[in-house]
Amino acid sequence: MKRVRCPKCDNFITFDETKYKSGQRLVFQCPQCGKEFGIRIGVSKLRKTQKEENRTPAASEQENEFGSLHVIENVFHFRQVIPLQMGENVIGRYMKGNPINCPIETVDPSVDMTHCTVTVSRDKHGRLQYVLRDGPSNTGTFVDNEILGDRERRVIEGGTLFTIGATSIILHTPEED
Repeated sequence: MKRVRCPKCDNFITFDETKYKSGQRLVFQCPQCGKEFGIRIGVSKLRKTQKEENRTPAASEQENEFGSLHVIENVFHFRQVIPLQMGENVIGRYMKGNPINCPIETVDPSVDMTHCTVTVSRDKHGRLQYVLRDGPSNTGTFVDNEILGDRERRVIEGGTLFTIGATSIILHTPEED
């Protein structure tokens, strides 16, 4: 069972989503205020970022060789996969004109415009190394439920879960695949 909220009076309306297929449009009438509104099942309203729209297949394969960040779906946004590149990967909230290279499309107010950075480099043995540091941000960056200090850097590995605001992210490395 899913719930939708009336945009006028914030009353919840419950419906069985298994009776409908992805992409189908539903129209509801709020029993409390009479407002009619529609939703689309299983389709995100978020469009692709300009970087994703303009990406060539060869470029996306090359970027995945350094790993990726998997943003977990929550109330603010849908699941997203963000490829990493060698060097600094600045993570933050997507907004047109924001100069970051790892944008998260979200309405989560606790994610800053430049929240944190994952630096991809090679260690002395030639293996990929991932170092996470806070932006500094207003709400902090958490790894294993511990907040990173202002100047603290933490080496993270594939499968590490870290949290920025109310958004959880998992690091996936090429070695895992």
